[in-house]
Amino acid sequence: MDDYIQMTRDMLEMKPVKGIPMWLVHVMEARIIDKIAGVEEGTYVKEPEKTYLQFQKNAYTTFIDQYIPTNPLTITDHGYDSSKTGKGATTGAEKIIRDGIEIDSPEAVCEHMEKFIFPQLEEAIRNFNENDESEVDKLIEQEKKVQGEFGNSILKVPYNGFFSFPGFAYGYYGYQAYFMAYALYPEVIERHFKLTADLAVKMNKRSAKAIIKGKMPKVIRLDHDMADSRGTLVREETLDKIWFPHFKRAIDPLLKAGIRLIWHCDGNLMKMVPRLIEAGISGFQGFQYEDGMDYIKICKMKDRDGNPLMIWAGVSVTRTLPMGKPADVAKEMKWLVENGPKVGLALGCSSSVAPGVPFENIQALIEGRKYYLTHGRG
Repeated sequence: MDDYIQMTRDMLEMKPVKGIPMWLVHVMEARIIDKIAGVEEGTYVKEPEKTYLQFQKNAYTTFIDQYIPTNPLTITDHGYDSSKTGKGATTGAEKIIRDGIEIDSPEAVCEHMEKFIFPQLEEAIRNFNENDESEVDKLIEQEKKVQGEFGNSILKVPYNGFFSFPGFAYGYYGYQAYFMAYALYPEVIERHFKLTADLAVKMNKRSAKAIIKGKMPKVIRLDHDMADSRGTLVREETLDKIWFPHFKRAIDPLLKAGIRLIWHCDGNLMKMVPRLIEAGISGFQGFQYEDGMDYIKICKMKDRDGNPLMIWAGVSVTRTLPMGKPADVAKEMKWLVENGPKVGLALGCSSSVAPGVPFENIQALIEGRKYYLTHGRG
């Protein structure tokens, strides 16, 4: 597997490679994890880390950024189990209470931000020292520890703790109250974006130092859902005004360090793609093709310096894997490869694989991964 690790490193540096590296497959059904890992049913629940890693190896994964081996434990055969994690702002909470304030209106969102969040951010900005070498070393050791668990068969790529930028706070306040506040009180929401970006600049300077000092792969996948199947969750013109300027500031330290940033695509982000590229994003992962993401068009685009984009393509987890046949899985993988970029291409899935996907489709996916890893486009 050492050769596949080097192949993956070369792909992440946008060098030509013979095979196609494989990004993780995050299957959420324990029974399937056990089966692909080659262990008795029920083993994953008892030994999740060991079993999950063996599953990735048997699925021909060559690199992982977001390593969350126990995450499938939150899912039953019927979907998300809130009894294991508690109901949150976007997962069924009857009331959202933050620091004694019930978030039942856009005004409540603003009140909480002004009383609690803004002072906390201002204090964090004052106290954050991006030059603290001990914190830089902690990030390096974090990655070394996981890479040690992976051994020489899977490459660890930076993710957790290595990027920060302003985002929508719907996960904290709930969709309804937060997006009403976004529409009615944009000045408050922009202040939140600004302060978050001020802190992110410092955090990303530290992350860049750790990546360079630790000789890690210089690629980070940015992950924040900003769209649904209809399009972005807010009008793109408002993002141009109150979000993108702060997003650009936040990611600038990573870009200046020569770190490639790719964007995870959930929903229909086509109108955001050119804006993200202009901001410095130079690759994409995900793609809900059935929602209007034009894979072929994106793969032909260039970054803001005129270079090819990095693409981590994936078989659709909302259409092909759950509703198709093995032949459909194979056909889609072939289509992804044939229409993908000549350099910087990896294969995975468009997102997490939910329970209920036919096992034979998972088998077809893994067979395809083995083929393209070893044969490339051949």
